[in-house]
Parts: sequence; structure tokens; C-alpha cells
Amino acid sequence: MYTPHPDRYADMPYRRTGRSGLKLPALSLGLWHNFGPDRPVDVQRAILRRAFDLGVTHFDLANNYGPPPGAAESALGDALKADFAHHRDELIVSTKAGYLMWPGPYGEWGSRKYLLSSLDQSLGRMGLDYVDVFYSHRPDPETPLEETMGALHSAVQQGKALYVGVSNYSAEQTREAARILAGLGTPLLIHQPRYSMLDRRPEDEGLLDALDELQVGSIAYSPLEQGLLTGRYLDGIPEDSRAASDSPFLSADTVTEDLVGRLRTLDEIAKSRGQSLAQLALAWVLRGGRVTSALVGASSPRQLEDSVEAVANLDFTEDELARIDAVARA
Repeated sequence: MYTPHPDRYADMPYRRTGRSGLKLPALSLGLWHNFGPDRPVDVQRAILRRAFDLGVTHFDLANNYGPPPGAAESALGDALKADFAHHRDELIVSTKAGYLMWPGPYGEWGSRKYLLSSLDQSLGRMGLDYVDVFYSHRPDPETPLEETMGALHSAVQQGKALYVGVSNYSAEQTREAARILAGLGTPLLIHQPRYSMLDRRPEDEGLLDALDELQVGSIAYSPLEQGLLTGRYLDGIPEDSRAASDSPFLSADTVTEDLVGRLRTLDEIAKSRGQSLAQLALAWVLRGGRVTSALVGASSPRQLEDSVEAVANLDFTEDELARIDAVARA
């Protein structure tokens, strides 16, 4: 029987999410790639237990996480029942809907039909009465935003979600979503953008500025840029890496000689700070407190431990930031 570590809250920083009363751990666990039938159940359970022992109280999912779609939610449901039944109120569980989940015209995007049906299915897979945060995973170009935000509001009114968020929305779309939700009486809690040292779009396109103005929280996904910022590619493309596979998220063409050289320079900066490249990348995303939390994946408890060590040094000098910018934006 699993007994959580008594000092699990000792070292993890918790940050208030926007203008809400909700605090998130600086690092959250994403269950995107490593939770499904192709992974040993004992390893999945060990990762979740270790996360909780380290103060990582937020587990982030989506309806289509797996593979196959739905598998990650089912895996978490089994773990919640086996290990966390008495700790639900210490956990933040989030899920999303927006990408393809089932055939036909009602199986993706942002209609009220799809979002609320998907949420019911997600709750069933996880064995939960509610999720803490329910997201619109992507904007729907054909459904009025009022309908999509209205569905999120309904999820809260029905007691199936405590808070709502959006992911992959532009700054302008986020402002409009926040306006609509405010009018309904359900504030926009959080935005989940892709953000890393190598992907500055939230900065460059004004999203972080919009979130500051709206007092909306943020949680960055892919802060390690699909593994590029983990140190695995410092000597080229490993045979067992994502870039060497047929992954649609990272191709071998991306890993150029120029990029490898830049990664090596970033690794040198990390070493000068007493960090791994992955720890540097996570600390950089969390610098200054502008981002509420960073999402990390893990294929083993040790990998998760390495990521969590990043929170021990989140401060940067102006010189370090300038050096990182010169390399990452080259």
C-alpha cells in the first residue's frame, strides 16, 4: 500500500494561478506520451507516486492522450483508485477536449455537443466526479467562441469542473474568451501555451502580455522542446530518440548541425550554473514568476527527479539571460 512522503510539500514552490485562489506547483506532470498500454503499469504507477512525493500535485491530461486516445486518463483512473483514493483533495487533475477523439462531425473541435460529451467520457475513464480544470484544447474556426466558452461555463455550473482554461489560443482569442467567460460569471483561470527557450511565440506574439493584463495564469507545455533541450541531442540524433522515429512532433530534419552547436552552448551555460540542460530549460521558463507552472513528462521516476531539481535554482543574472537569448534566438 502506498503511503505518501510526509515531507512532500517541503521543497516544491507553489504559485498562485492568475487572480484565483488556486496554487499550482512550479512543475506539473503531463501524462501525454508515457501512460498507456504500451508502458509497464508498475512504471506508470511509480512515476505518479514519486511525483506526489516530490510535491508535484498537478496531473495534466487530455481526452486523446495515450496512445491510444483515452489510455492516459484510464491509467490515471486506475492509479487514483489504487494509490490516491484518500488524497483526491491534495491533487489538481486537469483534462482537455478539442482534438480528434471519435469519428464523425461531433468528435473534435469546440462545439457544446463535443466538449460536454468528451468531459463526461473523461470523468468516466478517470473515475472522478469532477476535474479541477477543464480546457478548450484549441480554438475552433467554425464554432462561435460564445458556444465554446458557454460549454466551459456549463461544465462548472454542472459541478463537473472547478475551473476552466484554454490552450493554443492566440492573444486576441484569449482576450475574447476571457471577456465572454467573465460575462457568464466563470473567470478564465489559465492558458496552456507551447513555450521554451527555442519557441518564443508567447513572448513575441503578445500572449504573455495579454495574460498579465487579464490576470490569467499560464502553464507551459513542451518546455524541453520535444526532448531537444534534454541533452540527448548534444552529439546528434540517438537511434532511440523521437527525432529518429516517425514522430510527427520532431523530425530528423530539425536536428541540424547549427542546432546541435547551439544546444552545446546552452549546455555549457547550464553547467556553469550547476544544472543539466533540461534543468536550465525548465528554470528559464519559470524565471521571474511570469509563468505559473511548467509541464514535464517522465518515462521513469529518475527522469522526473532530475526535472524537479530545476526548482532549486530559478534565478538568472542579466548576463546569463543575455547569453541564452543570443544562442536560443540565433
